[in-house]
Amino acid sequence: MKQINGKIALVTGSSRGIGRAIAIKLAGEGAFTYINYCKSGDAARQTLQLITEKGGKGKLSRFDVAHFEEARKAIKAIADEKGRIDILVNNAGMTIDGLFARVKEEHWDTIIGTNLKGTFNCCRAATRQMMKQRWGRIVNMTSVVAESGNAGQVCYSASKAGIVGLTKSLARELASRNITVNAVAPGFIETDMTLSVTEEMRDKIIEEIPLGRVGTPEDVAGVVAFLVSGAADYITGQIIRVNGGIYM
Repeated sequence: MKQINGKIALVTGSSRGIGRAIAIKLAGEGAFTYINYCKSGDAARQTLQLITEKGGKGKLSRFDVAHFEEARKAIKAIADEKGRIDILVNNAGMTIDGLFARVKEEHWDTIIGTNLKGTFNCCRAATRQMMKQRWGRIVNMTSVVAESGNAGQVCYSASKAGIVGLTKSLARELASRNITVNAVAPGFIETDMTLSVTEEMRDKIIEEIPLGRVGTPEDVAGVVAFLVSGAADYITGQIIRVNGGIYM
């Protein structure tokens, strides 16, 4: 039985990696899924193709989450087209790694703008419709480093830690409207973002993971699908760690 049959979902940054896996999973569970991208049009179209090949339904939605008005217009267009928006997954994110002494102001602004402000922008736009319909499910993607910290990722860690605070506060505000807000904190997941890690560093990381392996985008997608399903109706304001036990 499909858990979210007929729901309208938007997954930001879903042209590849974790976002793609989430979009495919939600569409497979019956949601009409909008695939957001900013620049990776070919990859986004591939995500849509993978969805349709499996019998799912979806559509592309191009906008930059970091721009408030752009996000507002795009999400309003979805609500106008479908009459509602039920599920928002804020997955769009980026990192520019480097030691703090070498971090440039524009790096900070770019990462905070995409990861944290982007989450704010999309939540602000989607909750207008969700409050009207008195139902909604929001899942924000944070990271293990939001809690553990990581050398060379001050900007990224700060942006993801901000998402934790945003999630908990928004969950308190929206609970009376039957809107749940949760976050998922992945650990070391096999994505384009982790491909730059050397084999030696990768082996060291795996040694620290109790489950003894790198996570997959599908590991994360399964948790997101649970959080937006009826099985999670009494869960809000929580941070679900999907990290193989590397941080407990």
